Amino acid sequence: MHAIARWNPEDPGFWNSAGRGIAARNLWLSVPALALAFAVWMLWSVVVLHLPAAGFRYSTNQLFWLTALPALCGATLRVFYAFAVPVVGGRRFTALATASLLVPAVGIGFAVQDPATPYELMVVLALLCGLGGGNFASTMAHLSLLYPSARKGTALGLSAGLGHLGIAAVQMVVPLVIGAGLFGVLGGAPQHTPQGPMWLQNAGFVWVPLIAVSALAAWFGMDDLAGTRTSFAEQAVIFTRKHNWLMCWLYLGTFGSFIGYAAGLPMLVQNQFSGVEALPWVWLGPLLGAVLRPLGGWLADRCGGARVTFWAFVAMALGAIAVLLSLPPQQAAAGASTGGGGGSFAGFVAAGGLLFAAAGIGNGSTFRMIPAIFIAERTQAAGPLPGARRQALQDGNVEAVGVLGFASAVGAYGGFFIPKGYGTSIALTGGPQAALLVNVFFYLTCIAVTWWHYSRRHAPMPC
Repeated sequence: MHAIARWNPEDPGFWNSAGRGIAARNLWLSVPALALAFAVWMLWSVVVLHLPAAGFRYSTNQLFWLTALPALCGATLRVFYAFAVPVVGGRRFTALATASLLVPAVGIGFAVQDPATPYELMVVLALLCGLGGGNFASTMAHLSLLYPSARKGTALGLSAGLGHLGIAAVQMVVPLVIGAGLFGVLGGAPQHTPQGPMWLQNAGFVWVPLIAVSALAAWFGMDDLAGTRTSFAEQAVIFTRKHNWLMCWLYLGTFGSFIGYAAGLPMLVQNQFSGVEALPWVWLGPLLGAVLRPLGGWLADRCGGARVTFWAFVAMALGAIAVLLSLPPQQAAAGASTGGGGGSFAGFVAAGGLLFAAAGIGNGSTFRMIPAIFIAERTQAAGPLPGARRQALQDGNVEAVGVLGFASAVGAYGGFFIPKGYGTSIALTGGPQAALLVNVFFYLTCIAVTWWHYSRRHAPMPC
C-alpha cells in the first residue's frame, strides 16, 4: 500500500501529475519527526545545566562529556542510517527510528529524579540520545530520492532547517517545563532547590507523547520507494570517490560547527560569563542557524553551492576570531574556571550570531553541492545515448544519497569535538581560546578546499 514501484521525479509529466504531491506529503511528515530527533539529541545540552541544582555533583569536565557524547554516538549511527533507507525503505525506517527516541526520553525522565543515579548510567543515556542524531541521515537520504535535481537544494534545506528547530525548541522548552508539575503524580516528585521546586524529569517526559504521535504519522502517512532499493555493497562505491571525502570535510565545517556550537554554547556561556543571565536565550543561536539553512539551499540552487559555501566559511572564520576577542582573559592556572569579569558579552553574542548564521547557510549550500557533484560526474561519463544517461542519472542519485548520509555522519562529529574541545582546553589552559584557534585554522582549510576544487574559475568540479 505504501510501496511505490515506479518513481521518476526527473520526468516533468510524472512530477507534475503525481510526484510533487507524494514528495510534499513525505517532506511534511518527516519534518516533525526530524525536529523531535534533534530535540532528543541535544537534550543534554540543557539538562546538564540543572544537574547541580538537582543534587548531582559532577565536575565541569564530566558535564562537558555528557553534552558531547550524544553527538559522538549520533555521528557514528549516521553511517549506518545513511545506507538503511535504500535497503529498508524511507517510511518504515523513519517510523521505527522515531519510535526509538522513546527510550532515552523516558530513561532521562526517571534517572534525573535520583541524585544517587550512577554517572555511568548518565553516560549510557547520553549515548542513547545519539539515536536522535542518526535520524538526520536517513531523512535526508529519503528526501533526496524523492525530489528532482533542480529542487533538491530547497527540499533538503527546508527539511533540515525546520528539523534543526528542534535544537532551539529543546533549549527554549526545557527551562519552562521543569518549573511545573505537568504530569501530576505520574511525573514524580519535584527536586527542591534554593530557587524553588524543579521537575527536571519533565525535560525527558515532555517529548514522549509527541514522539509517539510522530512515529505513528510516519508509519501510516509516508511511502517506501521500492524501485530505488539497493544493497550496501552497491552503495559502498562512494568510499572510492574523491569528492565523497572532500565533501565530508566541508560538511564537518558547516554542520559540525552548527551542532557543536549548539551543544557547547550553554555550558560555555555559564563558564565564561557567570554574572550574565543569558541561559534563557541561548536557543536563539540555533534558531537563527536553523531558519537560515533553507536560505542556503535556495541560494545554492540559484547562485551555485560552491560560491555560497566559500563565503559561508569566510564568515565563519571571521566569527570565530570575533568570539576569541570577546572572551574574558584566560586564567593562568590550568583547570581554573574563567567565569570572572572581563570580556564583552555583547561582542560574544554578535560573533556567535554570525557563526550560527554562516553555519546555517553553509549547511544548506554544502548539502546542495553533493547531489550536483555526483549526478554531474556520472552523467558526464555516460556519453550522449539516452539509455546510458538515464542509468547514469539513477547511479548518480544513489551515490549522492550515500554521500549525503555519510557526510552527515562525519559532520555530526563536530557536535562531539567542539564541546569536548572547550572542556579540554579549559582544563589544560584555563580557557577555551586554544579550542577556538583550532576552529579558525580548520575554517581556513575549508576555504582552500572549496576554492580549489569547486568555486574558482576552471575548478575541476564547479557546482
